[in-house]
Amino acid sequence: MTTERGVRGLIDVTIRIGELQQIDLETFKFALEQLSRQYSMHIKFELKEERAEFRCGVCGEVWSFERENLDPEIREAIHVIPEVAHAFMRCPRCGSPDFEVIKGRGVWIESIGEGIKC
Repeated sequence: MTTERGVRGLIDVTIRIGELQQIDLETFKFALEQLSRQYSMHIKFELKEERAEFRCGVCGEVWSFERENLDPEIREAIHVIPEVAHAFMRCPRCGSPDFEVIKGRGVWIESIGEGIKC
């Protein structure tokens, strides 16, 4: 980033990635770094994965995606269309398919800030 005095600085960008997106963090980071170099930007990317959690609409139980023992093809289907999770998953306490995703979905910029001056 160039300031009024022409000093170039490092920009710190933190990106949060939901577990349900099933994005390979290292590959995504590499792609972002290549893109920033293409535009002569000095950006330090920090990627954080947000673990997926679900809440049962019937009994209120909260559980994590990692507790689900799903076939890789089913995990991929949930990655492409998260709503299909209702066809394959049930509340571990009461068995209901009525649940909501409360964490672990989407990709967003959590913070942008100036880092060390170059």
